[in-house]
Amino acid sequence: MNRSDTALIVIDVQESFRHRDYYVADGVPAYVERQQALIDGAVAAGIPVVQIFHVADAGPFAEASGYVKTLAPLSIAPAAVFRKRRHSALVGSGLDVWLTANGIRRVIISGIRTEQCCETTTRHASDLGYAVDYVGEATLTFPMTDATGRRWSAEEIRARTELVLAGRFARIVTVEEALAGPAEAIAA
Repeated sequence: MNRSDTALIVIDVQESFRHRDYYVADGVPAYVERQQALIDGAVAAGIPVVQIFHVADAGPFAEASGYVKTLAPLSIAPAAVFRKRRHSALVGSGLDVWLTANGIRRVIISGIRTEQCCETTTRHASDLGYAVDYVGEATLTFPMTDATGRRWSAEEIRARTELVLAGRFARIVTVEEALAGPAEAIAA
């Protein structure tokens, strides 16, 4: 594999999240810096950037809300844009067709939310046979409370997500490692 068969997938990096009750701004500046470095690095390396937006019929994810647009202050000029209604960006969006038509065999995953759409898309892409680099530092999530009342920090959720994906579904990498080159094959 080489850069010509690689695509950067930027999942759900949209203003919609600022309008949800669970939104916490604490980790946003560091996330935006890493996400922007990944986007800029991909563009410089000739890796196409694909932007995914999550859409719904109502609320802040509805097209009519005006919030289904790139999270500020991120700057992105994607090679392709897809809209999805499921957790995996590969279900019903047309992304799978675009990847196949463009000879993509390796995907670099980034975006919002770490444990939801980013993790789900990673697992799905791996199951479809793609080599997957998961860039945890270029994902963002928010604290969650489990059924026992324990509050999980965004950092704990990210660590858990990286733990369950590593070596099974993806290579866990930094921005620099993702841009350095293709992932090794992940054994099933």
